[in-house]
Amino acid sequence: MKFVNLFISPSGRINRAKFWIVVLCSVVFFLAVIGVTMAVISSLDTMFRAALIAYVPIIYVGVVNGIKRLHDRNKSGWWVLLFYGGPMAMPLVAALLDGATETSMALLLLQLISLGISIWGLVELGCLRGSIGHNKYGPDPLAPEVLTPPVRTHA
Repeated sequence: MKFVNLFISPSGRINRAKFWIVVLCSVVFFLAVIGVTMAVISSLDTMFRAALIAYVPIIYVGVVNGIKRLHDRNKSGWWVLLFYGGPMAMPLVAALLDGATETSMALLLLQLISLGISIWGLVELGCLRGSIGHNKYGPDPLAPEVLTPPVRTHA
């Protein structure tokens, strides 16, 4: 798989090493945007806007990267909604419940559920080996290429 294809296409499979390379590239990109913005303009408001603008492609790359890792685990890419959307949605639900007086246990439960989903997603996407061999999403990224028979150069 080509390097640029890691960031664009959700099809195919990637191994854990490529997953972490994309994560590292995303972090470096985000920190570079923040660093350049701070060097040019020291306004906190401008830095916040630059971070939000930089975050949009990072979200796309993260979702695409997660889908390919799920494919390597022989799972549907729709699981990415749980792993990325669940922990993002829980704080919103908690903020809506925050006005009620008797919701401290509910808030704690939502936070624990969000933490559990985040840990599960980290283990599933970043730690576990993909399915061995060809699956319905493509060939095993760790399997050696099919070798062609050696060519005889003499009789």
